[in-house]
Amino acid sequence: MIADKLAVFSLRRGHFAWPQCIGLGVLVTGMSLMGAVPAAAGQSLARRTVDHSALAVRIVDALALLPGERVLLVGHPQFAEALVRPLRLEIVRRGGVDLGFIEVLAHPWPEGQDLATRSRERAALHEMFQRVDAAIMLPGATSDHPEYQAMYDVLASGHGRTIHLHWDANGSVGVVPGQPAPPAHEVDRVYERAILDVDLTELRRAQHAFIAALRSGEARVTTPDGTDLRFRIGDRPVNRQDGDASAARADTARMLVDREIELPAGAVRVAPVESSVVGVVAVPISWWAGREVRDLRLTFRRGRVVEVTARSGAEHVLRELDAGGDAARAFREFALGFNPVLAVPDPRHWIPYYGYGAGVVRLALGDNQELDGGVRGTYVRIILLRDASVSVGGRPWVLQGHLQVPN
Repeated sequence: MIADKLAVFSLRRGHFAWPQCIGLGVLVTGMSLMGAVPAAAGQSLARRTVDHSALAVRIVDALALLPGERVLLVGHPQFAEALVRPLRLEIVRRGGVDLGFIEVLAHPWPEGQDLATRSRERAALHEMFQRVDAAIMLPGATSDHPEYQAMYDVLASGHGRTIHLHWDANGSVGVVPGQPAPPAHEVDRVYERAILDVDLTELRRAQHAFIAALRSGEARVTTPDGTDLRFRIGDRPVNRQDGDASAARADTARMLVDREIELPAGAVRVAPVESSVVGVVAVPISWWAGREVRDLRLTFRRGRVVEVTARSGAEHVLRELDAGGDAARAFREFALGFNPVLAVPDPRHWIPYYGYGAGVVRLALGDNQELDGGVRGTYVRIILLRDASVSVGGRPWVLQGHLQVPN
């Protein structure tokens, strides 16, 4: 099936000035907008066969705590409760200062908690968090929670670091049309292995080699459906999601996301030089402005969408781009996944964890200030390609979705 090859994530931020997306939803090709792949009724992380103690050790390992560093946990008990105690014990065992667990409110927002209320909470929490050295954003904490935003403000000031565990599949799983969503226990199994079993030394070696290649020449992304896009990164900073959330790593941060470390690890992310982006991105099936679009082609010149064509539904694309403002027509980001456990588990037909899997290509439109790019706005849309080929200077790095790393 053509739709097997690609999923589209549609992200639209809310009213906060916030480089992370607010209200992430999964828009899969050929299907309507859907949210998380939920646990069964009453099921929580605590009731699944997950080794929470081993995860706590690995998570705190990633922080490489210095003596006396202050660590805060943020999340929702329905998803994060089973990890809280092991993490707090491990933080203390490593010589850190345990600041406890802050519970975020579940959606929908309670009556009376309007935008102004959440803005006041964000400001008050920012004041509280200024001496937090590290935070672990546990499942259930999303970027529209005041607690999450307040910690972002701390990072944006040049202090601290965070680990993000978006384990609850709230937008992290792409499901292919005509296929069932993966059960919660399968998502758990894959994400747990992607944290515990991956050789981070090898992953980092591959990422460094690819970044060196990107510095050396023009990159090209193609797909059998007609994508043919070229770009250069020049001296743009490149974000490595390699599982290193140490203070030493944060001290070298060149952009915001260098202080926001994802577990599972896996992606290399960069905002290409805008003027270098040229070519076509082809999307067989997608949804724009809430409507289905078939055989979409977005033509880029100097980093801008200059033409929109489709077999059907082009008007919906134009409507969404118009509503998204100037940033909606700008190329935002190229990312490539390197985590072997998160590689698309063919033939199970789902894309794990935001495309961090080996060989998955992520392209995006919109604001890229978190990547130190030149596009500003309130719109972000992500496109995941699972059958792309990527070459740099003519040397292949991905062949139809399969990562090719030199020995």
